[in-house]
Amino acid sequence: NSMTTEEKAPQKDGYIGVSKDDKSTIIILLILYTLQGIPIGLAMSIALLLQKKNVTYKEQAMFSIVGWPYSLKLLWAPIVDSLYWKYMGRRKSWLISTQYVIGILMLILSFHVSDIFGDANDYPNVFYLTIAFFILNFLCATQDVAVDGWALTMLSRQNVGYATVCNSAGLRIGFFFGNIVYLILESPEFCNQYLRSVSRPEGLITLSGFLKVSGVIFLIVTTFILIYKSESEEINSEIPGVRDTYSQIYHIVCLKSVIKLAIFLMTYQIAFVAVEAVSKLKFIEAGVHTETMALLEIPMTPFAVIVSLYISRFAVGLNCFKVFLKAFPIKLLFGVLFAFLVSWTYNVKLESGGFPTYYYVVIVLSFTLHQAVVVCLHISVGSFLNRVSDPAIGGTYMTILNTFLNLGRNWSSTVALWLVDVLTYKTCENPIYNCNNAETASKCMAAGHKCLTTVDGFSVESVACVIFGFLWLRWGRKVIVKLQGTLSSDWKTTKCIQLQNLESIVSKS
Repeated sequence: NSMTTEEKAPQKDGYIGVSKDDKSTIIILLILYTLQGIPIGLAMSIALLLQKKNVTYKEQAMFSIVGWPYSLKLLWAPIVDSLYWKYMGRRKSWLISTQYVIGILMLILSFHVSDIFGDANDYPNVFYLTIAFFILNFLCATQDVAVDGWALTMLSRQNVGYATVCNSAGLRIGFFFGNIVYLILESPEFCNQYLRSVSRPEGLITLSGFLKVSGVIFLIVTTFILIYKSESEEINSEIPGVRDTYSQIYHIVCLKSVIKLAIFLMTYQIAFVAVEAVSKLKFIEAGVHTETMALLEIPMTPFAVIVSLYISRFAVGLNCFKVFLKAFPIKLLFGVLFAFLVSWTYNVKLESGGFPTYYYVVIVLSFTLHQAVVVCLHISVGSFLNRVSDPAIGGTYMTILNTFLNLGRNWSSTVALWLVDVLTYKTCENPIYNCNNAETASKCMAAGHKCLTTVDGFSVESVACVIFGFLWLRWGRKVIVKLQGTLSSDWKTTKCIQLQNLESIVSKS
């Protein structure tokens, strides 16, 4: 029998009360995941602020590397799972050490970030910023491995499902503070207009101040957990060695069905990369304020939750890829729409530097509809990954598949950002000068002229991505048919199949 006829939709359990211990554990998990989301949101904020400082898109591509640790954590996750200090505990050893280092690093960085990021008129050192936030995200990704593993034993068996809720909610809350709250309070324009009676040249909080506060919070929370939260011993659980875990990963990755799915996951997002990686930066380049981009995210969060709940009824079980195939071409059209909106932004900009009300209405509506399609694709793909993951090694299996999914987004985003400058062609108003690179462009502007964009790299990328997307869809439909027709055994390693057969023989005897 094919997998599509073998598996049934999971049944929902009845309501089970949450004990007092589990309630306190849920709060702790929520706090830990919230802390993890702060550096992620802050890295996104810095990318937007760098755009205000007119850094090149090649430098934006370099800074985008800070998000890679979450995609690559599978490389060192087996070490976190297998090596630890017994006195401290399997999960607590890594959690305490990484969070103390994160807190200390944030405090150290707070004293130097002003020099690295530069003042209003200084050019930032993007290379040092990339190193600093790559290390921060590497530590946070390591903390994520430890927290995910600890959550399975911190909560009672009947309430372990709350770990996923804490993960999703905590990361969103942390991202909200690191991205939206920081960008709003950092903006002098927003603070002077809405939060102050007397105007000042800076916002309510600086990057240095935000890092200092975040570092202190990390240290306080970590110390509290070190003293008051003990790690229960894992009874009757054999902890696999580092070598065994890497061997297991190797055998999963070598499965033909997994290779086919990996190619699918690492290529389909190329079609949307211009919108996902470049569009927000282009809106800021066109004059939209960073705090405005942050405020656009506020209505998106509850809307995404509502859409997720609605779409989940149609994107589970056998129908998961039906939603994907309907949403994919619609999202491709947003590539053309966003390229038009960026161009339109320059035309409707007011002399005061602001924009008319109808512009914001169109932008909010466009972002909202786009978010709905993004959620449809996300749930469809996630539903299929859950279906094909071998329950015997579900945690490792899902981590591997999610690694391919995240890598598909990250590598394409980095390349797309790097190509914007390559595909952009500018000329100087005075034909004596040219704007082929930063040096010649500065000479043109120093002479009192402007560099005019004749070919916009973002527009070129948007069109290329749409064309690629429709071509990819012809191949993708065939792959989807093959993936849906696979057997359950196609997703299991030989070792797992042999183990299942042995269990079957034992049960029959």
